[in-house]
Amino acid sequence: MENKKLGILLIVISIAIGGLFLYYASLLSQQSKELGCFPSKDCIGIEKALSVSHIGIGVFSFLFALGFYLIFFNKTEKAILEKLEKEKVEKITEAKFQMLLKALDPFEQKVVKAVREQEGITQNTLRIRLDMSKAKLSYVLQELERRGIIKRIEQGKTLSIYLRV
Repeated sequence: MENKKLGILLIVISIAIGGLFLYYASLLSQQSKELGCFPSKDCIGIEKALSVSHIGIGVFSFLFALGFYLIFFNKTEKAILEKLEKEKVEKITEAKFQMLLKALDPFEQKVVKAVREQEGITQNTLRIRLDMSKAKLSYVLQELERRGIIKRIEQGKTLSIYLRV
Protein backbone atom coordinates (compact mmCIF):
# COMPACT_ATOMS: atom_id res chain seq x y z
CA MET A 1 0.00 0.00 0.00
CA GLU A 2 1.33 3.42 -0.90
CA ASN A 3 2.50 5.58 2.01
CA LYS A 4 0.18 8.48 1.21
CA LYS A 5 -2.89 6.25 1.15
CA LEU A 6 -1.81 4.63 4.40
CA GLY A 7 -1.21 8.06 5.93
CA ILE A 8 -4.67 9.30 4.93
CA LEU A 9 -6.26 6.13 6.29
CA LEU A 10 -4.44 6.53 9.62
CA ILE A 11 -5.51 10.16 9.92
CA VAL A 12 -9.15 9.29 9.24
CA ILE A 13 -9.09 6.43 11.77
CA SER A 14 -7.33 8.57 14.37
CA ILE A 15 -9.86 11.40 13.94
CA ALA A 16 -12.72 8.93 14.44
CA ILE A 17 -11.10 7.36 17.51
CA GLY A 18 -10.13 10.77 18.89
CA GLY A 19 -13.66 12.05 18.47
CA LEU A 20 -15.08 9.06 20.34
CA PHE A 21 -12.63 9.44 23.22
CA LEU A 22 -13.21 13.18 23.49
CA TYR A 23 -16.97 12.59 23.60
CA TYR A 24 -16.47 9.86 26.23
CA ALA A 25 -14.20 12.11 28.31
CA SER A 26 -16.72 14.96 28.22
CA LEU A 27 -19.51 12.60 29.36
CA LEU A 28 -17.36 11.40 32.26
CA SER A 29 -16.49 14.95 33.25
CA GLN A 30 -20.14 15.90 33.19
CA GLN A 31 -21.05 12.91 35.37
CA SER A 32 -18.32 13.74 37.86
CA LYS A 33 -19.56 17.34 38.14
CA GLU A 34 -23.13 16.15 38.69
CA LEU A 35 -22.01 13.78 41.43
CA GLY A 36 -19.56 16.27 42.95
CA CYS A 37 -16.76 13.73 42.64
CA PHE A 38 -13.09 13.50 43.53
CA PRO A 39 -13.46 14.09 47.25
CA SER A 40 -15.92 11.16 47.45
CA LYS A 41 -15.16 7.43 47.31
CA ASP A 42 -18.21 6.81 45.10
CA CYS A 43 -16.48 8.37 42.11
CA ILE A 44 -13.41 6.11 41.86
CA GLY A 45 -14.88 4.38 38.76
CA ILE A 46 -15.35 7.70 36.98
CA GLU A 47 -11.81 8.75 37.87
CA LYS A 48 -10.39 5.48 36.45
CA ALA A 49 -12.47 5.91 33.30
CA LEU A 50 -11.06 9.43 32.86
CA SER A 51 -7.53 7.95 33.02
CA VAL A 52 -8.44 5.49 30.27
CA SER A 53 -9.83 8.31 28.16
CA HIS A 54 -6.51 10.16 28.46
CA ILE A 55 -4.68 7.08 27.19
CA GLY A 56 -7.12 6.98 24.27
CA ILE A 57 -6.35 10.59 23.44
CA GLY A 58 -2.65 9.69 23.46
CA VAL A 59 -3.29 6.86 20.98
CA PHE A 60 -5.29 9.24 18.81
CA SER A 61 -2.42 11.74 18.83
CA PHE A 62 0.10 9.04 17.88
CA LEU A 63 -1.99 7.74 14.98
CA PHE A 64 -2.65 11.25 13.73
CA ALA A 65 1.05 12.17 13.84
CA LEU A 66 2.06 8.92 12.12
CA GLY A 67 -0.48 9.52 9.34
CA PHE A 68 0.78 13.08 8.88
CA TYR A 69 4.36 11.82 8.70
CA LEU A 70 3.54 9.16 6.12
CA ILE A 71 1.76 11.67 3.90
CA PHE A 72 4.30 14.48 3.93
CA PHE A 73 7.72 13.27 5.06
CA ASN A 74 8.32 9.58 4.36
CA LYS A 75 10.19 9.17 1.08
CA THR A 76 12.01 5.92 1.90
CA GLU A 77 9.83 3.69 -0.29
CA LYS A 78 10.64 5.74 -3.37
CA ALA A 79 14.36 5.79 -2.53
CA ILE A 80 14.42 2.01 -2.01
CA LEU A 81 12.70 1.40 -5.36
CA GLU A 82 15.15 3.71 -7.15
CA LYS A 83 18.11 1.94 -5.54
CA LEU A 84 16.75 -1.49 -6.50
CA GLU A 85 16.20 -0.34 -10.09
CA LYS A 86 19.75 1.03 -10.27
CA GLU A 87 21.19 -2.24 -8.91
CA LYS A 88 19.11 -4.20 -11.43
CA VAL A 89 20.45 -2.14 -14.34
CA GLU A 90 24.02 -2.55 -13.06
CA LYS A 91 23.61 -6.33 -12.77
CA ILE A 92 22.18 -6.58 -16.30
CA THR A 93 25.01 -4.44 -17.67
CA GLU A 94 27.60 -6.57 -15.88
CA ALA A 95 25.98 -9.79 -17.16
CA LYS A 96 26.04 -8.47 -20.73
CA PHE A 97 29.69 -7.50 -20.34
CA GLN A 98 30.60 -10.95 -19.01
CA MET A 99 28.82 -12.58 -21.97
CA LEU A 100 30.76 -10.33 -24.34
CA LEU A 101 34.04 -11.34 -22.72
CA LYS A 102 33.26 -15.03 -23.23
CA ALA A 103 33.14 -14.45 -26.99
CA LEU A 104 36.60 -12.86 -27.08
CA ASP A 105 40.10 -14.32 -27.07
CA PRO A 106 42.38 -13.59 -24.07
CA PHE A 107 44.13 -10.60 -25.68
CA GLU A 108 40.82 -9.02 -26.66
CA GLN A 109 39.48 -9.62 -23.15
CA LYS A 110 42.46 -7.82 -21.60
CA VAL A 111 42.00 -4.85 -23.95
CA VAL A 112 38.23 -4.59 -23.39
CA LYS A 113 38.62 -4.80 -19.59
CA ALA A 114 41.29 -2.09 -19.61
CA VAL A 115 39.18 0.20 -21.81
CA ARG A 116 36.17 -0.37 -19.55
CA GLU A 117 38.22 0.63 -16.50
CA GLN A 118 39.44 3.83 -18.18
CA GLU A 119 37.23 5.14 -20.99
CA GLY A 120 39.15 7.25 -23.48
CA ILE A 121 42.48 5.60 -22.72
CA THR A 122 45.07 6.36 -25.35
CA GLN A 123 46.51 3.59 -27.46
CA ASN A 124 50.01 4.30 -26.10
CA THR A 125 48.88 4.10 -22.47
CA LEU A 126 46.95 0.93 -23.21
CA ARG A 127 50.02 -0.65 -24.82
CA ILE A 128 52.15 0.14 -21.74
CA ARG A 129 49.45 -0.96 -19.30
CA LEU A 130 48.87 -4.31 -21.00
CA ASP A 131 52.53 -4.87 -21.91
CA MET A 132 51.70 -5.66 -25.55
CA SER A 133 53.67 -4.90 -28.66
CA LYS A 134 52.45 -2.10 -30.90
CA ALA A 135 51.70 -4.52 -33.70
CA LYS A 136 49.71 -6.95 -31.54
CA LEU A 137 47.71 -4.17 -29.88
CA SER A 138 47.00 -2.53 -33.22
CA TYR A 139 45.77 -5.85 -34.63
CA VAL A 140 43.53 -6.51 -31.58
CA LEU A 141 42.10 -2.99 -31.70
CA GLN A 142 41.37 -3.25 -35.43
CA GLU A 143 39.54 -6.51 -34.86
CA LEU A 144 37.51 -5.11 -31.96
CA GLU A 145 36.67 -2.00 -33.97
CA ARG A 146 35.62 -4.12 -36.95
CA ARG A 147 33.19 -6.02 -34.68
CA GLY A 148 31.79 -2.76 -33.29
CA ILE A 149 32.94 -3.36 -29.74
CA ILE A 150 35.20 -0.30 -29.51
CA LYS A 151 35.68 2.94 -31.37
CA ARG A 152 38.93 4.85 -31.82
CA ILE A 153 39.02 8.62 -31.98
CA GLU A 154 42.09 10.60 -33.03
CA GLN A 155 43.62 12.64 -30.24
CA GLY A 156 46.73 14.38 -31.47
CA LYS A 157 49.25 11.81 -32.70
CA THR A 158 47.55 8.91 -30.90
CA LEU A 159 44.08 7.40 -30.67
CA SER A 160 41.66 7.40 -27.71
CA ILE A 161 39.68 4.21 -27.28
CA TYR A 162 36.05 3.96 -26.10
CA LEU A 163 33.69 1.03 -25.64
CA ARG A 164 30.60 0.96 -27.83
CA VAL A 165 28.78 -1.72 -25.85
